[in-house]
Amino acid sequence: MFCKILIANRGEIAVRIIRACRELGISTVAICSEADKTALHAQIADETVCVGPAPTKDSYLNVQAILSACTMTGAQAVHPGFGFLSENAAFARACKKCGITFIGPDAATIDLMGNKAQAKLTTKNAGVPVVPGSDGAVRSVEEAVEIAQKIGYPVMIKASAGGGGRGIRLIQNKKELTAALPVVKQEALSFFGDDGVYIEKFIIEPRHIEIQLLADHYGNVVHLGERDCSMQRRNQKVLEECPSPASVMTEDLRSRMGADAVKVAKAVGYKNAGTIEFLVDEKGNYYFMEMNTRVQVEHPITEMVTGVDIVKQQILIAAGEKLHLTQKDVKQTGHAIECRINAENPAENFRPSPGTIMALYVPGGPGIRIDSAVYAGYTITPYYDSMIGKLIAYAPTREEAILKMRWALAEFLVEGVDTNIDFQLSLLRNENFVSGSYDIGFLGRNKEKLLGRE
Repeated sequence: MFCKILIANRGEIAVRIIRACRELGISTVAICSEADKTALHAQIADETVCVGPAPTKDSYLNVQAILSACTMTGAQAVHPGFGFLSENAAFARACKKCGITFIGPDAATIDLMGNKAQAKLTTKNAGVPVVPGSDGAVRSVEEAVEIAQKIGYPVMIKASAGGGGRGIRLIQNKKELTAALPVVKQEALSFFGDDGVYIEKFIIEPRHIEIQLLADHYGNVVHLGERDCSMQRRNQKVLEECPSPASVMTEDLRSRMGADAVKVAKAVGYKNAGTIEFLVDEKGNYYFMEMNTRVQVEHPITEMVTGVDIVKQQILIAAGEKLHLTQKDVKQTGHAIECRINAENPAENFRPSPGTIMALYVPGGPGIRIDSAVYAGYTITPYYDSMIGKLIAYAPTREEAILKMRWALAEFLVEGVDTNIDFQLSLLRNENFVSGSYDIGFLGRNKEKLLGRE
């Protein structure tokens, strides 16, 4: 087992990893930017190293400074969390070259599954359903038009190296396709350093269902069931729940999707924690969308219903331990919901609201979990994401989990910045959410209603 781990991240996920390390008796090293010197993760780690000024390119993406911090402190491993360098194959290679364990899959796997066009082709070859579209990146407008006509409009243009909802366009016809393709290619190059894009069929009103995986270095792979991440705004998740309340999600469908997720992981020799994301249509047909080669923001709800500490498992796997779980050991019990609480103003198109938190009260009680890194007096800067924390409610049934989340949101007090707490509460009271009859387009169609403006 490692004696010391450096956390190459910030905010609530850095705090989450530090706590997991403590439970395993592992010393921790936090990194911070000059803007984050008073951040919670920088205060509670055993050691903290400032790696640069506020801009992410100079600090949390500063590979040389991070590896120097590992060398200086004697950290044997790096946990990248999510975002920043978590899916950066070059960083994983640099860690290996320096004799530092990267807590995640190997660089070749990150490269393979990080390129969405190549990941789709690999998945298709493994016999897992994929959304109809191009086999790899399209090379010209003419090729894109030919593919779109073959699979039928509407289609999606997606950046091959994309993520976070960027580099995506919904296209309704040939005219839109020819106009949008060069724009998306330029956007992809700007955001991801790769102008490759691919075309796929747009599945109308699907659910976004993802399967959590754990895989060790000995070929053992298990899945921990599904999460429903269909509550999205502009391809950004707002609320997740586990298991999915979709009427099409029968035990047979869960079993088949889980088995196919494992099949993909084995096909690429995957190691550590990862997630296979599927689109599921109203008839229960499902299609591979992408693989996330890291821990997910919404991992707590899976932990709540399975009792499996995913972050601890990541560390154990990276240290060379075999999975102590078999598929038969994995049981989902009860229901969990996660609301992402952000410093933003929903009434002003979810404008970020940086500032100092003047007062803070977080709810508690049985079945309530808060993953956060803020405190009264903490300043949310404009340099990073505006997440205040993740509020998780767990109960034996979905109905109880909804009621528990409602009163937890009602108790949550944040003064000094705008938040989306009231918006989340409105969502929890919506009849479509209560019945479980929603899809990834629900928030876009109902934003005004949820804001009380119609």
